[in-house]
Amino acid sequence: METLLKDIKEYVFSLLQEKLPYTVIYHNLNHTLRVVSKIEELISGESITGQNAYLLRIAAWFHDVGYIEGPANHEIRSAKVAENFLKGKINDEDLERVKELILATRMDAKPESHLEKVMKDADCSHLASNSAEEISELLLQELKLSGIACFSELEWKRENIKFFTHGHRFYTNYAIENWQPKKQKNLLKLHKSVEQLEEKKRKRKEKKKADKAKANTPEKGVETMFRVTLRNHIKLSDIADTKANILLSVNAIIISIALGTLIPRLDNPSNAHLIIPTLVLVVFSVISIIFAIQSTRPKVTEGKFTREDVKNRAVNLLFFGNFHKMPLGEFNWAIREMMQDKDYLYDSLTKDLYYLGVVLNKKYKLLRTTYTIFTIGIIVSVVVFGLAFHFREPFVIQ
Repeated sequence: METLLKDIKEYVFSLLQEKLPYTVIYHNLNHTLRVVSKIEELISGESITGQNAYLLRIAAWFHDVGYIEGPANHEIRSAKVAENFLKGKINDEDLERVKELILATRMDAKPESHLEKVMKDADCSHLASNSAEEISELLLQELKLSGIACFSELEWKRENIKFFTHGHRFYTNYAIENWQPKKQKNLLKLHKSVEQLEEKKRKRKEKKKADKAKANTPEKGVETMFRVTLRNHIKLSDIADTKANILLSVNAIIISIALGTLIPRLDNPSNAHLIIPTLVLVVFSVISIIFAIQSTRPKVTEGKFTREDVKNRAVNLLFFGNFHKMPLGEFNWAIREMMQDKDYLYDSLTKDLYYLGVVLNKKYKLLRTTYTIFTIGIIVSVVVFGLAFHFREPFVIQ
């Protein structure tokens, strides 16, 4: 049993990490792990043992894998994925029970058996979580990204109240006793939050017409464009740095192994054929490290400007490298000057975006070169090691 559960865990991990669409940010691996954890809690709380506990654990891992092909009828696809994986590994009767447990997690499904009730409660356990609000926000964003629904903050909280009140209930004794009180507290928070949002809406009512006209001006679209584009560029920069760090770590490990294991043995005549392959491996790793460092090495700037630079609009005040050595008073004056000139402000944002793009281009070119060198190095090293073992001369003791 433990071996099969381990295989299931590895399979589901791989499936969700490799095939789950980027839009699925709630029904992802974290949700599956949360349900698996709550299944364990309910198994203990409901005193479930033996084969029943085993089938619950299996169903918990598979219950949402159908999201790899989209949200519609995902429970049916989840059951099919489970069937394909488990066929021949468990008997047909247990397989059907696993499929029934997965299908019990449908929104409109009413659990009949005790195990189905356990499954249903575990799937909705987040309603009684301390982070229920954050989890709910993830679900909202998933609905938006998937194009299923788009709610305002107030509408979404009202929908949550409806679900808490009429769309959901806990079925097992353990959940009713231990989770229901926390669910009620979360429901109370939702009501208070809705009241606060409605109050803010009432206060904004008189101002809404003027704000609406302002929101539709071109400046609003321009600001949104800059905000979204700069955020995307920063994310790309983070991704590049992460890739560079991975390459640094991998090559550092290779060099450490070579220095600690291979090189000390090369003075032995019987290992003479390994000198060139080891040298090739180390050289390619060192070159890869150098390029990876170059892709993340920061550029040092002067960090100063003059009032004349600001008056001539010759300095970008939005880049820290241009002001990090300036006194606060001078920087505050310069920022106020820029805020009074819309063209200067937009020019600075444009420059910031442009030079960020230039840096990104350099980073990704260096990363591409590094990955190419690393790939070639691994291939060449393997080939050279193979040739060295094939053509090595046998060592004979005189």
